[in-house]
Amino acid sequence: YEASPVSKLGWVSTPLTMETNDGLFLSIHEANLTDYAAMNLIPKEGSMTLKANLTPWSTGEKVFMKAPGVTPWRTMIVAESAGDLLLSRLMLNLNEPCRIQDTSWIQPGRYIGIWWTYHMHKHTWHTGPRHGATTANALRHIDFAARHGFQGVLIEGWNKGWDTYHFNFTEPYPDFDLKQITDYAASKGVTLIGHHETDGWVSDYENQLEAAFNLYKDHGVQIVKTGYVGKLLDGKERHSSQFGVRHYRKVIELAADKHIMIDNHEPVMPTGLQRTFPNLMTQEGVRGQEWDAWDKDGGNPPVHTTIIPFTRGLAGPMDFTPGTFRFENPVLPQTRVQTTLAKQLALSVVLYSPLQMASDEIENYERNPEPFSFITTCPTTWEQTIVPEAKIGEYVTIARKERGSSGRWFIGSITNEQPREMQLPLSFLDKGKRYKAVIYRDGDKADYRTNPYPVIIEEQEVTGESTLQIAQAPGGGTGIILTVLSSSGATSDIQK
Repeated sequence: YEASPVSKLGWVSTPLTMETNDGLFLSIHEANLTDYAAMNLIPKEGSMTLKANLTPWSTGEKVFMKAPGVTPWRTMIVAESAGDLLLSRLMLNLNEPCRIQDTSWIQPGRYIGIWWTYHMHKHTWHTGPRHGATTANALRHIDFAARHGFQGVLIEGWNKGWDTYHFNFTEPYPDFDLKQITDYAASKGVTLIGHHETDGWVSDYENQLEAAFNLYKDHGVQIVKTGYVGKLLDGKERHSSQFGVRHYRKVIELAADKHIMIDNHEPVMPTGLQRTFPNLMTQEGVRGQEWDAWDKDGGNPPVHTTIIPFTRGLAGPMDFTPGTFRFENPVLPQTRVQTTLAKQLALSVVLYSPLQMASDEIENYERNPEPFSFITTCPTTWEQTIVPEAKIGEYVTIARKERGSSGRWFIGSITNEQPREMQLPLSFLDKGKRYKAVIYRDGDKADYRTNPYPVIIEEQEVTGESTLQIAQAPGGGTGIILTVLSSSGATSDIQK
């Protein structure tokens, strides 16, 4: 993302977020994209007038439809603050009501996976001496997930075809026993998260889709991560064309019929379909954390995560995959996660996704149990969201109240490359109640470039009259848990 006058923009996808000279914030997007092409925007030459351009078919047509027909909504959010953009429900409300009668099987949560080790070249997706998706490795990750309360374990590279990128979605590699793994996971209260990478060959995927979903359903797998890393679908059509929109909807609807939740990577830009089909848990469509493993330009700069809540985040849940605890990259030493460890914790709150991955290798979590406790405690769905402060590209602080009767609040606050002093009034807390604040903050000499690891964990008692003053390091952040104290409860100021 980059800042630019409207008249200087190129061809851009939506949401397009703008700040006016008089301080208003605007965001243009669309809602209920159904059997149509996604909208892009481009300014008319030398003017401030934006023109809609639909993503075309390979043959040049924009959309095939019959009259009378229904087009997507065009939306504009107008807000007096950047934070208010995040609180709009305009897009969701313009989608059709839920079509799934019984939604009890749709369960949000947090998961780990056999994934980051591939980016670090410790394991391979395809079978061989360093194959990651083995039965033994899967069982080890399931044990870790069960110990720490994770909902599931994602396992990529389990199925045949990774050596050719022509995938078989029903045949596992010989060293992956699907039944043994799913039976073991069920016995531990953990679910296997299935994986379907297509490389963009969607017709081949659709030919196998029902059998693939039935295989998972028979083994109790209720979450599937889909992927479309190919530049074009079927070698010719764009992801956000009408062709792509039709395919993604077909997958989501069939998954709903099979009681399967979807995490869609390389998607068409979200437009609120999760209201109609809430089994669409989350989507990528963002320059996520995996770029910090293999981007030859060095990875996402610290400013990136202070921007995306107000751009891509306005389109719906983002599977950004925060939670990396090891910052060295043996594969590309010049590339790394450009945050402090405390900021990785804060991103679990700042970046909304009801199905959220803790991205790192489990060994790196085992070496950092105290910071890891923030991630294992943090929910993924919320009763209430407040944005106490935000300046796009500089900092953002988000407070979210846990669903249920606990009354707990979780706060994530992040900054860009510059250090800052966060001043956070807690006036959103219930009056007359006392809270224990557990604060995970940057260590005194933390810096995303030279010293990303120090985290200080402190406790103090606060009320709605309190203001927290916390220093944040360059590329840093803060995670806070606020728990209601009983009338007899007491807490002491401690520092670990």
